[in-house]
Amino acid sequence: MPTAMPRPMVAGNWKMNTTPAEAVQLAAAVRDGADGLAGVDIVLCPPYISLQGVADAVKGSAVKVGAQNMHFETSGAFTGEVSPTMLQGVCGYVILGHSERRQLFGETDDLVNRKVKAALEHGIKPILCVGETLEQRESGRALDIVAQQVRAGLAGVDDITGLVVAYEPVWAIGTGQAATPEVAAEIMGGALGDTLSSLFGPAAAEVPLLYGGSVNPGNVESYAAQDSIHGSLVGGASLQAEPFLEIARLTAQAKSGS
Repeated sequence: MPTAMPRPMVAGNWKMNTTPAEAVQLAAAVRDGADGLAGVDIVLCPPYISLQGVADAVKGSAVKVGAQNMHFETSGAFTGEVSPTMLQGVCGYVILGHSERRQLFGETDDLVNRKVKAALEHGIKPILCVGETLEQRESGRALDIVAQQVRAGLAGVDDITGLVVAYEPVWAIGTGQAATPEVAAEIMGGALGDTLSSLFGPAAAEVPLLYGGSVNPGNVESYAAQDSIHGSLVGGASLQAEPFLEIARLTAQAKSGS
């Protein structure tokens, strides 16, 4: 594993929550609370319909904006989809391969790979999500599954500048059952860190590795204390400004002292 540490990051995935008005209000509260908070990148990922409003709300601040998904084509007859060219200038990040997209909407590694390549080609930073199911973990295949998802998701990619990778064990998302920091660190240092290093060499040291899965202010310090975990992809706790900002504060504090 590389010894250099990327800049810590906390990203909030709002999923299918908040009206446009609520999204702007939440973004403004995060913006105000993040003022003066150093040592951590903060990314807000609202629903598509609120992207522009949130981008306007945080304009001029250090808070960044991401989309929750993206099609790999730039335009065409793809009803209901949003292209990378539509996102350019509105947001700098996009979540790709989230377990909900894989599990509920049938997204394959190949489809995720096409989206990752399209994002990078259009200057949008992909937050590539990987993670095993409970069945895969119990059968002892967690490390292999996650390493394979990393390889497949980044197949054909030469330059990983801007890439973020999030480890989200499917069995820990929205269940309140978080993976232990030790379990997460084993996967993230091994299946993620080692695989990235083998594929991209020293450039892998610049990739922030985020843990996602029932992260909250009460447990985030134990994750951030792990060398191989550089931040978190936060779900439910990102829907209120104060808990989300507390997660960001604790992450910055843990990483500055490590």
